[in-house]
Amino acid sequence: MIEIDPAEVEFTAIRAQGAGGQNVNKVSSAVHLRFDIRASTLPEPVKLRLLALSDQRITADGAIVIKAQTSRSQDMNRQDALRRLTSLVNSVAVPPRVRRATRPTRASKLRRLAGKNQRSEVKAGRGKVVE
Repeated sequence: MIEIDPAEVEFTAIRAQGAGGQNVNKVSSAVHLRFDIRASTLPEPVKLRLLALSDQRITADGAIVIKAQTSRSQDMNRQDALRRLTSLVNSVAVPPRVRRATRPTRASKLRRLAGKNQRSEVKAGRGKVVE
């Protein structure tokens, strides 16, 4: 699990969208989190895997932008954005396992062919009866 340095994360308070009555119009409770991948202290392989993700939250210049506005509290939205950032980073923290190509065994080939042969016989028996 990778820890993210809070100094590398930039928060901007904005007004939330949607329902919320008068509170939405006067309080900036939503939070924009901005995290620059290239300038961060993350390990280099993790940075490369993050940049390779096809995620709409990652901009072309290599920054992660997360908008949190589910709560009416700015502090809770800030925690939610940080939690989502750490989960995104940790999703690429472990390198994917390398797939090694294998060949089917002789027994599995014979089972497959036996199944095909049985199916062929079932279908062949469906024709018109010739007397």
